[in-house]
Amino acid sequence: MVAAFVLGAATFWALESAAIAAGRPDGVPNWWILVTSAAFLLPILVFLGRTFPFLTDWYYLLPAIVFLLVFTAYPIVLTVYLAFTDYSGMRNGFPDRSTETPVVAADGPRITLGADPLTSLGCGETCVGQQLELVGDGHRARFSVVDASGRTLTLDRAPGFSPEYAYRINAYHFIGFKNFVFIFKNASRALWPVFVWNVVFAAFTVLSTALVGLLLGVLLNNKELKLRNLYRTLLIISWALPGVISIQMWVALLNKQFGAINRLLGLLGIYPIPWLLDPLWAKVSVLLVNLWLGFPYMMTATLGALSTIPDELYEAAKVDGASGLDAFQFITLPLLKTAFVPILLASFAYNFNNFNIIYLLTGGGPAIEGQLSTAQATDILISWAYKTAFRAEGQSAYGLGAAISLVIFVLTVGISLVNFRVSGALREEGRR
Repeated sequence: MVAAFVLGAATFWALESAAIAAGRPDGVPNWWILVTSAAFLLPILVFLGRTFPFLTDWYYLLPAIVFLLVFTAYPIVLTVYLAFTDYSGMRNGFPDRSTETPVVAADGPRITLGADPLTSLGCGETCVGQQLELVGDGHRARFSVVDASGRTLTLDRAPGFSPEYAYRINAYHFIGFKNFVFIFKNASRALWPVFVWNVVFAAFTVLSTALVGLLLGVLLNNKELKLRNLYRTLLIISWALPGVISIQMWVALLNKQFGAINRLLGLLGIYPIPWLLDPLWAKVSVLLVNLWLGFPYMMTATLGALSTIPDELYEAAKVDGASGLDAFQFITLPLLKTAFVPILLASFAYNFNNFNIIYLLTGGGPAIEGQLSTAQATDILISWAYKTAFRAEGQSAYGLGAAISLVIFVLTVGISLVNFRVSGALREEGRR
């Protein structure tokens, strides 16, 4: 498959070059790369199937592999590539329509513009090396400027049509490790504060939801408790409702001036608390709301795990004179450990990248003096990467956001390996 794609891409570029050389400046449509790849893939599959018949049994996996490569492998490769570029909203590889400049004459690869290119095209000190898009006669093509003299520009090739307008391309470039240098150079203003809060947020959420869920699960597992099914239904509502609705409801409840919580506290003589406006209270708000959202899952997991414990164990312990606390300590907890360890690890991994609660409740704010505008009080790594990629300083710093994503990946893998090592989740059964 990889060989077919490489051959197809090479054929596509050859066809595009031939089309441009033949006077078709638009080249061939980009989707032709799929056609050329498929043209090589089919004969390769037939050849492999006849040469190695056992491979045909695996052909049914081909659609899944294609989807995996397109929707998983390709985004990962693209993210890694962008992390080493200055790709942004201002440098996105598209023409800047605000630089529209009329072309008054064209002679082979030389074109004459109707205005000073340094000003109209925004080239800066020189237009040499800049990429332009020329439009005219129903054609549209890109060219590189190899020489400039006044209003006359020399392109890398003749347009092949009569251009009417020229636009400067907002080109992006490979910049090496500059994005990573920026991240670690400003680590005290963004990376380390955000990372520490991210770990605290994920760890506290896991511990608090696990404790509350375990307590409620044990209480609701008591068969002698009346209306326990009603209690289960009421306590699971916060998990059943869509998170977007629940979090927006909490935004209204925690409003300093008009929120119901502060109005209730006012009746008790407590001064209104700036839940979402103060850095410390905003973090407390995030933790409490996430606890409210997360404990039903742990409660349900506890109830499911408790249902697998035979009642005979508790009856035998009661006959031996064990108290309820002894039964909980020596029967319930050990048997729950096997089921809870993977749940806790999965919960930590989920909350470590829990973008929704941060973005919808606080938007990462409020701001903290001395930190970057994209790394505020409640920002975690994933929200910091998002705000950097899509809202950095009035534009979209996609390259820097991709670099942050790679840093997050490394940190997440490191934390996961520590979790697995401490919990023993990766140990072989015979080595325990």
